Amino acid sequence: MPFAVDRIDHVVINCRDLETTVAWYQKVLGMRREEFDYQGHTHTALRFGDQKFNVRPTGTAHWWSVQNDAPGALDLCFVTRSPVEETMAHLAACGVEIANGPVAQTGALGAMTSVYFYDPDRNLIEVAVYS
Repeated sequence: MPFAVDRIDHVVINCRDLETTVAWYQKVLGMRREEFDYQGHTHTALRFGDQKFNVRPTGTAHWWSVQNDAPGALDLCFVTRSPVEETMAHLAACGVEIANGPVAQTGALGAMTSVYFYDPDRNLIEVAVYS
């Protein structure tokens, strides 16, 4: 096969309020804020591990995106090495309501236990730990 995808580099999160979204991901998921320049405009990203989310306020004129850039259209799964009990305790301490879980799921690498909740734009967030 001459072409194959290796990995995801970044995902764009469309949001209603940049500062609210960035603060939530920093507090709840421990991501780091990063500013970068693209074609003369400052953009904001959230870094974690070797990946990042670019955070795009809906309707940003100078940022080419999908036609329907509606917030709340993502379903994201993150992997942690922390026990599910620690994840749930952290979410409770942050005031995050758990929508579902812990539940058994199957991820890219096999069996895992997941907890589901929502970000400020109602994107569904899953945090999982592999067995």
